[in-house]
Amino acid sequence: MAPGQRSPPGCGLRAGVAVPPSGVSAGGDDNFQILVESEGDHLPLMEMGSCKLEASNQWDCVLVADLQTQKIQKQVQRQQQFLEKLESNGFHFKIIKDQKKVFFGIRADSGIFDLYRTLLMKPEDPHQHPVPATTRIRIVSFVVNNKRKLGETFEDLVKDGVFETMFPLHEGEEDLKRKWARWRNMFRKQPINDIRNYFGEKVALYFAWLGWYTYMLVPAALVGLVVFLSGFALFDSSQISKEICSAYNIFLCPLSDYSRKYHRLSEMCAFAKLTHLFDNEGTVMFAIFMALWATVFLEIWKRKRARVVLTWNLYGWDEEEEEMALELINYPDYKLIKHHHSYLSSTIILIMSLFMICFMIGMAHVLVVYRVLAAALFSSFLKEQVITVVVATGAVVHYVIIVIMTKVNKYVALKLCDFEDPRTFSERESKFTVKFFTLQFFAHFSSLIYIAFILGRINGHPGKSTRLAGLWRLEECHLSGCMMDLFIQMAIIMGLKQTLSNCVEYLKPWLAHKYRLMRANEHQPESKDPELEAWQRNYYLNPVNTFSLFDEFMEMMIQYGFTTIFVAAFPLAPLLALFSNIVEIRLDAIKMVRLQRRLVPRKAKDIGTWLQVLETIGVLAVIANGMVIAFTSEFIPRIVYTYHYGPCRKYQNFTDDCLQGYVNHSLSVFRTKDFQDHGRIVGQENVTHCRYRDYRNEDDYNFSKEFWFILSIRLAFVILFEHVALCIKLIAAWFVPDVPQSVKNKVLEEKYQKLQEKMCFISRSTDV
Repeated sequence: MAPGQRSPPGCGLRAGVAVPPSGVSAGGDDNFQILVESEGDHLPLMEMGSCKLEASNQWDCVLVADLQTQKIQKQVQRQQQFLEKLESNGFHFKIIKDQKKVFFGIRADSGIFDLYRTLLMKPEDPHQHPVPATTRIRIVSFVVNNKRKLGETFEDLVKDGVFETMFPLHEGEEDLKRKWARWRNMFRKQPINDIRNYFGEKVALYFAWLGWYTYMLVPAALVGLVVFLSGFALFDSSQISKEICSAYNIFLCPLSDYSRKYHRLSEMCAFAKLTHLFDNEGTVMFAIFMALWATVFLEIWKRKRARVVLTWNLYGWDEEEEEMALELINYPDYKLIKHHHSYLSSTIILIMSLFMICFMIGMAHVLVVYRVLAAALFSSFLKEQVITVVVATGAVVHYVIIVIMTKVNKYVALKLCDFEDPRTFSERESKFTVKFFTLQFFAHFSSLIYIAFILGRINGHPGKSTRLAGLWRLEECHLSGCMMDLFIQMAIIMGLKQTLSNCVEYLKPWLAHKYRLMRANEHQPESKDPELEAWQRNYYLNPVNTFSLFDEFMEMMIQYGFTTIFVAAFPLAPLLALFSNIVEIRLDAIKMVRLQRRLVPRKAKDIGTWLQVLETIGVLAVIANGMVIAFTSEFIPRIVYTYHYGPCRKYQNFTDDCLQGYVNHSLSVFRTKDFQDHGRIVGQENVTHCRYRDYRNEDDYNFSKEFWFILSIRLAFVILFEHVALCIKLIAAWFVPDVPQSVKNKVLEEKYQKLQEKMCFISRSTDV
C-alpha cells in the first residue's frame, strides 16, 4: 500500500495475506481463516474472500494456487512472503477460494503508474491521460514475474507448486466479441483500435499486418489463377502435348527396378497436358510479378504502420527506455545491464546452428530413402500408379516430419538463446525469432529444394544408374518432368498445412476449453459470488504463454514462404493462402477472445524482427523462382530449341509451330541391348532403342554438347532473372517511401511546437 494510504474498513495493513491462526497448523480445511494484521494483536476476522478492497473490474491480474497447497505450511509461508513483497511495492490483494483452487486478486496502487508516467512522459507534456488498462496489466505482470532482490521469481514458485498460474482478467470484451470474434464477421473490417485498447499494440499490429497481407493476396491470387487457367486455353493446342499424345512408336526406358516394362510416350499424354497448366510461358512473368508484389506489399505495409503508430503516439517510442523504466519501477536499485558480445559463445552457437541445419538436410534424405523403399514395397501391388502414390505419400511423410521437427527446433532455439544470454526480453525474442525461423525454414523447404534441384539429376542413365547402398535405384522425376513432382509436393504440403493446421488450431483449444469446463462442473457447484464466478470463468479458459502470439507470426511467415519462394511451380499458392487467411483472422480472434485467457498486453511500434524475416523471404523468393524456372521447368530448353535448334531457325519461312520436333530433340536414345537384364524386361523383343529425359550422346552416353550449351543458358538466365527482379524490387522500394510525407511533416510539426514552447519559456524566464 502506498505510504500514508489507509486500508479499507475492516482490513489491516496486510489485507488478505493467508497465514494460519496462532497455534493452528497450515494443513487445515474449510475453517481456514484469514488473519489480518491490525495495529494490535492478530485476530481471526472473517472467512476467505470477505475482505474486499476494490470492485471486481479493478483487479489487474489473478494468481491461482491449488487448495492442497494450503495444507503445507512451507508453501503457505512462501505464498505469504511473495505477497508481502508485492505489498511492499504498492500492491493490494484479495483471496477467494472455491472447492479446489485459491484465487489471489492483485491490484497495483496508483503510485506505481504515476512513477511510470514520470519516467516515460516528457515533463513539459500538459496532457496527463488516465493510465489505460493495457498499461496497468503490462506493468503489473512485469513486476509480478520479474525477480526482486533476495526474492524468488513467480516462475520459481510455479515450478515448486506454490502457485499454479497468473493471468489478467477478460473484462469488457463484449464489444470485441460482437464486432470481431464471430464467424459472421469474416468479411468485415477489423477494429484495430479496439484490439489495441484491449490486447495492446503488439497484438493489434499483428492483426493489422495479417489483414493487409490478406488484402494484398487478392491481386496475387487472381494473377496466379489466370496463369494457371491460361494453361487450360492451351490444353489441347500445345505443340509439345500434341507430339507426346501422338508418339505411339516412341518407347520410354524403365524408370526404376520395379517398372520392368517399356512405356509408350503417348501414355504420358494426360500428364503432359496437366504439366502445361503450371509450366508455361506465363510462369516467368508470374514469378517476376510476385517479386514485385512482395516488395510493394512490404513497402506499403511500412507506410500503413507509420500512420498507425503516429495515431497511437508511438512514433518516437523507445522500447529499451520502456524496459529500463519497468525495471526501475520493479526494483529502484536496478543496475543497468549493458550490451555484451562473446566470440566464443557466438562460435559455439554458429556451430550448433550449422549442425541443426545439416540435420534438417539429413531429414530431407530420410524422405529420399522413404521414397526409394516405398517404391520397392508398393511396386508389387500398385503397378503403374506406384510413382504417383510414392510422390503423394512422400509429401504426407514430409508434413509429419515438419510437425515433429517444429517442437525440436523450438527447444533447440530456446537453448541457444539461453546460452547467448540476451540483455532483455525483447532482445531474447529477436534472437530466438532468427534462430527458430532459420531452423523452420530448412525443416519446411529442404525436401522442396531436393525435388526442385537434385531429384533425377544424380541418377546416372539407363544401364548405369546410381543406387542407394548399392541396392536400390534412386527415384527419377515423374515421366512428365520434375515440375509435376514439385507441384504435387507443394499442393499436398500447403493443402495439409492450411486445412489441418487451421482445424487443429481451432478444434484443439475449443475441445480443451469444453473439457476444462466439464471437469470443473463435475467437481464443484455453481458459485454465488459474481467475482469468484468471473475469476473461475477466466481460469477455465485455455492458458497462454509468451509464445502464443509468436506461434501465430511463425505460422504466417512459413505460409508467406510457400506463397512466394516456389510460387513458379505452384501458381495457386496465393489463392490457397488467401482462403486460409480469411479463416485464420477470425479463428485467431475467436481463440483470443472466447477460448483463451487474456494475453498480457505488450507495447510495440512495429512487428519487430519479423519485418527482416519478410525481406529475407522476398530475396530468397527471387533466387528460388529463378532457379526453378531455369533448372526445374522446361522453359529454357524450349526457348533454346525455338531460337537455336528448331525449324524456325533453320527455315526462315517456316509457318508451323516453332516447337515442332522438340520432344524428339529433348529425349536421349539408349540401346536396349546394353541393359544387363534386358531379357527380363516386358516387351523387349520388339524394342531396340528406348528414350529417356536427358541430353546425352547415343554412342557413349556422356553429356552431349546440347547439354552444356543449355546449362550455360540456364546459368545465364538465373543471373539475368535475379538481377532484373532485384532491380525491380529496388525501384519499387525507392518509388514507394517507407514513411508517408504526411507522417514526416506531422513529426516535424510536433518537434517545432515543442521547441517553440521551450523558447517562450526561456524568453519569459529572461524577462523576469
